[in-house]
Amino acid sequence: MAMWVFGYGSLIWKVDFPVKQQVVGYIEGFVRRFWQHSNDHRGTPEAPGRVVAVMEQAEWLRSFAAHDPHAAATRVWGVAYRVPDDKAEEVRRHLDHREKHGYDTRHVRVLGEDGSVLVEDALMYFSTPTNDAFVGPAPLADIARQIHASVGPSGPNKEYLYHLADALHALGKPDPHIQDLTALVRALDRPN
Repeated sequence: MAMWVFGYGSLIWKVDFPVKQQVVGYIEGFVRRFWQHSNDHRGTPEAPGRVVAVMEQAEWLRSFAAHDPHAAATRVWGVAYRVPDDKAEEVRRHLDHREKHGYDTRHVRVLGEDGSVLVEDALMYFSTPTNDAFVGPAPLADIARQIHASVGPSGPNKEYLYHLADALHALGKPDPHIQDLTALVRALDRPN
C-alpha cells in the first residue's frame, strides 16, 4: 500500500523528503492552533517557541472552546504527499525524528473541496493535550510575543508562522487563527 503523509503545519512548506505526488485537501473534525511548545526546532528548553498542533474538534469543544477567541473550523486544510514506495521506511524514520517532540501519529482520510476522498489513509503527526509539549490556549497577544521572541536550531519562530500563513494563502485556504497571529507578530516587527 502506498504511503501518504498529511501536512498541516511546516510539512506544507518545508517538505524535506522525496515526494511522488501531492494533493491539497482537508481533514474533517480537527482544529489547528499554535498551542504546542517547540524546544527542539523553533525555541529552546529555556525559551520554547510555539508551533501548530492539531487536535480533535470534540476535545477542543470539551476543554478549550471557552478560552479560544476563534471559532472551530470543521476543516483543517493542508497537503497530502505520496512517498515513493522505495523511500517509505526512510521517510517514516526521518519524520518520526523530525516530529518527535510531543507528536503522536494517526491515520486520516484526506478530502477534496467537494468532499470526495482524495486519500483514504494518510499518516498524520498530531498533538494531544496530554503530551508534555502541549501548552494550550493563551491570549493571542501573549502567543504573538512568544513567537516573535523565540529562536531555535531551525531558526526564528516567527519564520515558521510567516511561512505557514503564506503557504495557506497560496493554497487559497487561509486560517483565521494563523492570520490573526501573523498580523500581531508582524506588528511587533515594525519599529514604533
